[in-house]
Amino acid sequence: MNIKHSISKILPDSVYLKIKFKRIMGRPLNLKNPKFFNDKLQWLKLHDHNPVYISLVDKFEVKKIIADMLGNEYIIPTLGVWNSFDEIDFNQLPDRFVLKCTHDSGGVVICKNKNKFDFTKAGEKINEHLKHNYYWTGREWPYKHIPHKIIAEQYMEDEKTGSLDDYKLFCFDGVVDNIMVVRGRANGKPKYYHFDKDWNLCRFNRLTRALPLDFCEEKPPFIDRMIEIAEIISKGFPHVRIDLYEANGCIYFGEFTLYNQSGWETGFDEYSDSYLGSLIHLPGERE
Repeated sequence: MNIKHSISKILPDSVYLKIKFKRIMGRPLNLKNPKFFNDKLQWLKLHDHNPVYISLVDKFEVKKIIADMLGNEYIIPTLGVWNSFDEIDFNQLPDRFVLKCTHDSGGVVICKNKNKFDFTKAGEKINEHLKHNYYWTGREWPYKHIPHKIIAEQYMEDEKTGSLDDYKLFCFDGVVDNIMVVRGRANGKPKYYHFDKDWNLCRFNRLTRALPLDFCEEKPPFIDRMIEIAEIISKGFPHVRIDLYEANGCIYFGEFTLYNQSGWETGFDEYSDSYLGSLIHLPGERE
């Protein structure tokens, strides 16, 4: 652990967030009277400590919650759970699978062929993530309390496209406002498109603002069901991003994201940041 990181741990959450926010966003963080989306996410980190959030961001525990609410058919099958990489018996896993750490973001390894799989490299990555408490990165408090485990999931892809597009539904008080579609992740060049519930393009980021004014795309047939699902499981929360997948005509739950980009979304322009911020109703703002 370097000295800079050690010193940052001494800082109170509010001070740390103000410093990092200014460095990334290029402007001061407003916690006294937040109006923008990014500022309000920082406020929620500090003041909205619903204990259920801990289970919702735990990639293993949340599956039980969603299965109870929607049914097992929406859950990507779990193939095993371990406390360390050395515990995994890879002979018991299929040729294709996905390893994930349950307590963070980014601790993912994909195996498409065990004969070509680099077990050493995978172990190094997973072990590094197991040592790390994701809370310290962005002071997202629910992650501080999650047990550090590894899960293996069934490998998923659409048979027609050979990929797995994910749909990130931005929910506010149980209502979906827009859907962010991520395409091209498999080739390492993801592109992010935002659409409203009627599948009109929302020009929230640089990519969509550069598209032609007459840009349009056919609404996927499963979007309305995704919206129904997201509004069921996001009810009662001021804001959450519900991540869902679609493959071979089936919808699968991905994860709860309480703080999109940890509240440091630099891709939004001022209008988008303000508009999305107006949808988060903090105490005292509700009519």
